[in-house]
Amino acid sequence: MTVFEILNFNKELLNRLIEIGFRPEDCKYIDLYSDYERMRKGGDKVTYIVSMLADKYNVSERKVYGLIKRFGKDCTLRAV
Repeated sequence: MTVFEILNFNKELLNRLIEIGFRPEDCKYIDLYSDYERMRKGGDKVTYIVSMLADKYNVSERKVYGLIKRFGKDCTLRAV
């Protein structure tokens, strides 16, 4: 299967993801956000969580804050 065939097959899904602001590189950070949610539910403070996740995933704290904001955003009705 070619890249074109995969993109063409998933065109509708990809267009919806683009409409909600999805960035392909975000896939790398799914585990990071899952850890964030688990720690938040556990009662940890956001600044502590961000610091821990930045070290664990070897990214800047600014990147972690940006991911938290983007991943926590509600999808628009039009895109879903």
